[in-house]
Amino acid sequence: MKIIVADDLPESALELLRAETGWLVDARSGRSATELATDLADADGLLVRSATKVTADLLKSALRLRIVGRAGTGVDNIDVAAASGRGILVVNAPGANSISVAEHACALMLALARMVPAADRAMKAGKWEKKRFLGTELRGKTLGILGLGRIGQEVALRARSFGMRIVAHDPFIAQEIAESMGVELLSLDEVCAGADFLTLHLPATAETRHLFSDARFAKVKPGLRIINTARGELIDEAALKRAIEAGTVAAAGLDVFEKEPPADWGLARMPQVVATPHIAASTEEAQELVGLDTAAAVRDFLRDGVVRNAVNFPAIQPAELQRLQPWIRLTESLSAIVTQMGPARIHAIGLRYYGALAESRATDILGASAAAGVLRPILSGGVSIVNARAAARERGIEIVETRSTRARHYTSLVSVKLHTSDGERWAEGTVFEPNSPRLVSVRGVAVEAPLAGTMLIVSNDDQPGVIGEVGTILGRHRVNIANFALGRGDSGAIGVVNVDEEDREPNTLDEAVEAIRNVPAVREAWIVRLPATNT
Repeated sequence: MKIIVADDLPESALELLRAETGWLVDARSGRSATELATDLADADGLLVRSATKVTADLLKSALRLRIVGRAGTGVDNIDVAAASGRGILVVNAPGANSISVAEHACALMLALARMVPAADRAMKAGKWEKKRFLGTELRGKTLGILGLGRIGQEVALRARSFGMRIVAHDPFIAQEIAESMGVELLSLDEVCAGADFLTLHLPATAETRHLFSDARFAKVKPGLRIINTARGELIDEAALKRAIEAGTVAAAGLDVFEKEPPADWGLARMPQVVATPHIAASTEEAQELVGLDTAAAVRDFLRDGVVRNAVNFPAIQPAELQRLQPWIRLTESLSAIVTQMGPARIHAIGLRYYGALAESRATDILGASAAAGVLRPILSGGVSIVNARAAARERGIEIVETRSTRARHYTSLVSVKLHTSDGERWAEGTVFEPNSPRLVSVRGVAVEAPLAGTMLIVSNDDQPGVIGEVGTILGRHRVNIANFALGRGDSGAIGVVNVDEEDREPNTLDEAVEAIRNVPAVREAWIVRLPATNT
């Protein structure tokens, strides 16, 4: 067995691999792409951190490669789709650095409260400025946490010892889990308006990019101290600089930046900012744990066939997986639709299988696919059908699967129902031969539409003129309609519009939807964006 370690790993991780009889461990960092491709030609496993880029071209040269281990959480430097296409397992080490990041967030919070860096600089300059550095206690202050995953929970645990009131926003965590930690769940606006300190623990997605803009900073509690150890893209750095200059934000502790190193050092150099060079996870303990976890996952797979922390591999026979692929895409798309039908706290995901599909013994993977469709847009760390169930369980989201022999209009059918704090929403779909997933029902109203790209779903009173008005508004905003489907039921009508977004101006579809919502006969309207591929 040959293992290539392309980036630096702790010696303990290398020894774990070398302890296996007959295994060759080639551990060298800094190889060129050509050198790495040559070395991978007869390798069984590859371990990397973030420096090495595992591209589709690189994988083509790895004829024997069976597994890629990423010593860390994010897999942005690995072409997971290309690896999947070649049957290569990709594993990571989620959560191994949670304590280190949480402690760094607390360190930044304390540094902001007591102005530690500025006081230290004054002392090193020979200045005794005791009166200048009047700080504030954490005791009795409100800490807002955005993202109550592993790291957010660790921060909450530590903040309680300071006597802080802890509020959080995370629509994907169960009320019971938050309550057990003494955390009050609130809306995003409520957290921002009430927090004295605010710490960010969110992934970088299209929805969270520049979550903190001028508009958001205008809604925060004056004198806010903000900490970001998650992703630089969460904050519009120019907007933060303006908020600090205006006094809206008293101080900021930043470990991450939009561009690293920063292209503009102006923000990091502000006296109200405590900045560190993306070192929240850089502790001896975290690096040791990440390396050991990844090496153990690679060893267990190559030696015993055991899959742990996989991001791209379902536990199912290849032939059955191929047969279920269109149903996997369908289930994930249906879940993405009901998830995007307005913000709400999710309690459970319900799936019901009808017809021939209900007789299959391999539908467990569809429950995982549904969870992936719900969680993937808001979580980092490679949520897939392999680990989606575990991710849902961590957040207290129950997955309930049932089967029905009741006859429907289709040979097989999947119904996905989301149980939320705002009520139930559901959608149904099927697969047209040979492998075309289709939406066939929304909220119990039969409506057939293709599942792809950007969709606009409109709930309205069943009366004349609504379709024409919706079409007129979209045309006025230069939004091209690719497909328009209408369904009618006892409770009203549902319209599903597939639209083209590629060539439109930014925000035009959002503006069009706002105009549609103002139509008197329209009850609700949602934009649903589906990925090009959902596998």
